[in-house]
Amino acid sequence: MELNDANLQTLTEFLRKTLNPDPAVRRPAEKFLETVEGNQNYSLLLLTLLEKSQDDVIRVCAAVTFKNYIKRNWRIVEDEPNKISEADRTAIKANIVNLMLSSPEQIQKQLSDAISIIGREDFPQKWPDLLTEMVTRFRSGDFHIINGVLRTAHSLFKRYRHEFKSNELWSEIKLVLDTFALPLTELFKATIELCQTHANDVNALKVLFSSLTLISKLFYSLNFQDLPEFFEDNMETWMTNFHGLLTLDNKLLQTDDEEEAGLLELLKSQICDNAALYAQKYDEEFQPYLPRFVTAIWNLLVSTGQEVKYDLLVSNAIQFLASVCERPHYKHLFEDQSTLTSICEKVIVPNMEFRSADEEAFEDNSEEYIRRDLEGSDIDTRRRAACDLVRGLCKFFEGPVTAIFSGYVNSMLTEYAKSPRENWKHKDAAIYLVTSLASKAQTQKHGITQANELVNLNEFFVNHILPDLKSSNIDEFPVLKTDAIKYVMIFRSQLPKEQLLQAVPLLISHLQAQSTVEHTYAAHALERLFTMRGPNNSSCVFICVSSISKAIMRSFSLLQEAIVPYIPTLIGQLTQKLLLVSKNPSKPHFNHYLFESLCLSVRITCKANPATVSSFEEALFPVFTEILQNDVQEFLPYVFQVMSLLLEIHSNSIPASYMALFPHLLQPVLWERTGNIPPLVRLLQAYLEKGVLFMLFQKLIASKANDHQGFYLLNSIIEHMPAESIIQYRKQIFILLFQRLQSSKTTKFIKSFLVFVNLYCVKYGAIALQEIFDSIQPKMFGMVLEKIIIPEVQKVSGIVEKKICAVGITKILTECPAMMDTEYTKLWTPLLQALIGLFELPEDDSIPDDEHFIDIEDTPGYQTAFSQLAFAGKKEHDPIGDAVGNPKILLAQSLHKLSTACPGRVPSMLSTSMNAEALQFLQGYLQAATVQLV
Repeated sequence: MELNDANLQTLTEFLRKTLNPDPAVRRPAEKFLETVEGNQNYSLLLLTLLEKSQDDVIRVCAAVTFKNYIKRNWRIVEDEPNKISEADRTAIKANIVNLMLSSPEQIQKQLSDAISIIGREDFPQKWPDLLTEMVTRFRSGDFHIINGVLRTAHSLFKRYRHEFKSNELWSEIKLVLDTFALPLTELFKATIELCQTHANDVNALKVLFSSLTLISKLFYSLNFQDLPEFFEDNMETWMTNFHGLLTLDNKLLQTDDEEEAGLLELLKSQICDNAALYAQKYDEEFQPYLPRFVTAIWNLLVSTGQEVKYDLLVSNAIQFLASVCERPHYKHLFEDQSTLTSICEKVIVPNMEFRSADEEAFEDNSEEYIRRDLEGSDIDTRRRAACDLVRGLCKFFEGPVTAIFSGYVNSMLTEYAKSPRENWKHKDAAIYLVTSLASKAQTQKHGITQANELVNLNEFFVNHILPDLKSSNIDEFPVLKTDAIKYVMIFRSQLPKEQLLQAVPLLISHLQAQSTVEHTYAAHALERLFTMRGPNNSSCVFICVSSISKAIMRSFSLLQEAIVPYIPTLIGQLTQKLLLVSKNPSKPHFNHYLFESLCLSVRITCKANPATVSSFEEALFPVFTEILQNDVQEFLPYVFQVMSLLLEIHSNSIPASYMALFPHLLQPVLWERTGNIPPLVRLLQAYLEKGVLFMLFQKLIASKANDHQGFYLLNSIIEHMPAESIIQYRKQIFILLFQRLQSSKTTKFIKSFLVFVNLYCVKYGAIALQEIFDSIQPKMFGMVLEKIIIPEVQKVSGIVEKKICAVGITKILTECPAMMDTEYTKLWTPLLQALIGLFELPEDDSIPDDEHFIDIEDTPGYQTAFSQLAFAGKKEHDPIGDAVGNPKILLAQSLHKLSTACPGRVPSMLSTSMNAEALQFLQGYLQAATVQLV
């Protein structure tokens, strides 16, 4: 595509069509753009349009299209086409910064995002001048340009908050600090001075405070990994100005909007975050500044209202206090009884209340409520922050804090008892307060594992939770019923088993009610528990059902066999629900827990009675068949996992239903979806273990992303299949593997190859391994030993994998005559030394500089990807088993046997070429095995 007026005009026309609401016009235009985006100059045409078009709508459309194009295509992925030519990549990086900074804000934001995407891949190695080009713009004095630079820098550097420490990461951060820290500090001071100069100009202040917020975010990112020397040296400047901004009260920046946080609130929120970071990670350096920040943030909390716009500010401010109070050398600030009482009364209790805004979210936006409240995404809520503060205070003041809050809990429950209909929010706050007080340690698997002994959880359950679970009035207090379910889920490890058994049928009854609700909510009033109507006649049903499904799944995990009597009732409801949601699988968390519950039901029941697997198959296969026929892509990985679990329970023959399905599992379309590959391999392994014939694995081995799955399948074939059934494929398998080694060798592939070769040797013998290699090409056996096994075996990781390699190499050393009587003999000692290195030296985890692995991103939304079902998991399997206990002893015994057959040969080879340290280790093995070399 040439850069000319005709192509610009054509692109303009198609971009305009993509904005048309009529699908008949829009979709062909979108399809056209997809077909041409791989052409050279396509991206440059978009940049030209967004810069020079006279139509502002087209400029914005071109900017959005360009950003999305970069997002999809900039990363170079193995086994996928590269849609952006090197010439275009170079031109984009040469022009995009200038273009971004000179564009209107709406376009600037799109280009800033694009720079961030490119920077994540190319900075600093492939884009070394990016930072210098950006920093020079600080001197422009134009805050439209400066904010563009700051916004882009924030997008680039915020990943420092989440990445693991490494030398490579710290080298990049040091490069950034050397270039960026001083100009950022000077800009920070200059911007604060400008705020004082323009204190009465609201428009100027809005721009300047946007800059200060971005600068504060950059400060957080650049200080997250470690305390840089530059910021330590300039701490007085930063902390004094942060404190001043924290205490600032500018009426001009206040807004009447009760929902949206203003610029001043956003800035103060970020400063609270920065102070909390320093209090947590750099408390010694921050200690001189801490008292004034505690005072400022305390005053901020007691003077800030309950409006939603202050939520982030209040949450971050409380999190700061929480981070401070759990530090031993700050505890003197909180130990006074009046201080604790004041914190409880003025900060914690008010911010645990269920506000009108929370009630509206519960009724009108149940999905968001689940995400924030039940799925652990409520990190920025007032309630979560208040809960963290309670836990922090309990670290040193558990007794006084429990006593203070016990009074509040009793008072709240008394108010509720006086008038439940009017005061139900008091009970909700009381339950939340008890949960916060009692929770000391928690895991995803078991819920609360360590509880406050001063809180009687069982008594509270019997008196205040169980009545809500048992309540026959299903239309009242849906929030309290959800609280009760969450209480069971959270404290399932702390409650007596008899109480959990009492709760489970109640939870099941609520799940049964849900199935009725979902189908009838538009027709008539919902008639079962956890059915509620918001003011707009909206249904909040999934919040309750998701929490019930999760609670039942986790209760099953805890109760195991005790739950068996309830499973037949539950399975019918689960399969009905599965069939229903398969029509519209739009709720990924609910769907995941649904399949987890199915797996748990199978595991628990079939553990007690394996014959019951047929009843599960009768219930599930009709639903699975419909899912497969309708190609419900979101559910296929789950279905394959459950089928694997069921098939593995069968002791011998495979039922006809599985055999009928087998050919369909080989369809290429299933294997083209990356989310299907791990569960499909697992399912085929289950088939192989039951005696199904050999399957070709060529597609998997050819892919760098999935070759390890091909080896899993291959190892299962070697282990489980009769030798005669796969003999015709053996040579073909090794030819494919050698072709892949020659064309595209990676560390992951080599490690998998080493395990497979040695498993083959263990299964069929060292002579068979040598013969098949040399049948492919003369002297191939020696080449594999010299070029792959000896230099690379140190890279093998995993206890079972190392054991397989050790046993296989031992067999090559001691059971292969060619190693003693041919030119391969020169490799005997190096191979033995490599084996001793595998035993004694650290794993070699180095990766070549030119080797790139595919990153699997956690993309938003519901993707058709592989989500591992915890309760369908496959146990780690040792194909050698107890036949070899200690591979070192096996080596010693095998060498003794070899030396007996060839007297004098083994000691002679060892004495002439064996490393002294390795020889010392070998003597230890021989002594441990109580054998000698002859």
